[in-house]
Amino acid sequence: MAIDVKLNVFEGPLDLLLHLIDKNKIDIYDIPIVEITDQYMEYIHSMEEEDLGIMSEFLVMAATLLDIKCRMLLPKEVTEEGEEEDPRAELVQKLLEYKMYKAMSYELREKMEGEDEKFFKKPTIPGEVLKYREKADPRELLAGLTLQALKKVFDDLVRRQEDKVDPIRSRFGRIEQEEVSVSEKLEELKAYARDHRTFSFRTILKKQSSRTQMVVTFLSVLELMKMGSIHVEQESLFGEITISVVTDPDTWQEILEEV
Repeated sequence: MAIDVKLNVFEGPLDLLLHLIDKNKIDIYDIPIVEITDQYMEYIHSMEEEDLGIMSEFLVMAATLLDIKCRMLLPKEVTEEGEEEDPRAELVQKLLEYKMYKAMSYELREKMEGEDEKFFKKPTIPGEVLKYREKADPRELLAGLTLQALKKVFDDLVRRQEDKVDPIRSRFGRIEQEEVSVSEKLEELKAYARDHRTFSFRTILKKQSSRTQMVVTFLSVLELMKMGSIHVEQESLFGEITISVVTDPDTWQEILEEV
């Protein structure tokens, strides 16, 4: 008996198979492949559409059904586990997936149709609620924190600070202006020379409190040497430098006035 239906009722071969299964009230897990194949072929012969693109999909399914029908007539194949293979298993799986997707599409369509009748107002959340921020729980913030992790964070911070320091300029000391003059140092040398007619240059330098004081002292000694007020002697290379007073220190006042 031919099935009097049109192609546009079904969306594809699987849709047609589901229709035949539902119509005959067949268990989808136990499809009588011979009966379903005969009905499917009757439908193919009664199709009124001549579109080859559409016809090809139904013909491929027809070939699949005929293949399954032939395999059902042959002795059943056995898997490596010793279980018998059902030639219909793959087709059943495809039918179940198609049935699930079709049901989901109907549900989505119903939701879309219902959404057309819904209207949503704009949110009117009070400012106090928008400004609210949940207080942080210290226990959550410190969860999993260990001394090793803290040390790693500390080392990273120290390394970042070190990277910011200029390796050259960081060694520069603080430059401070030191109020010292050659005339002042000459006065000190004058007072020292009254009590020490001969003394070591090193001894004089040790009394200075800074590098600037030492430089000015050295300039003062050069000035006295130039004027002939003192005599400087060094017996050997890198040896001790000895200073001997030549003129009376009280006569050095002329030198002080010139400086």
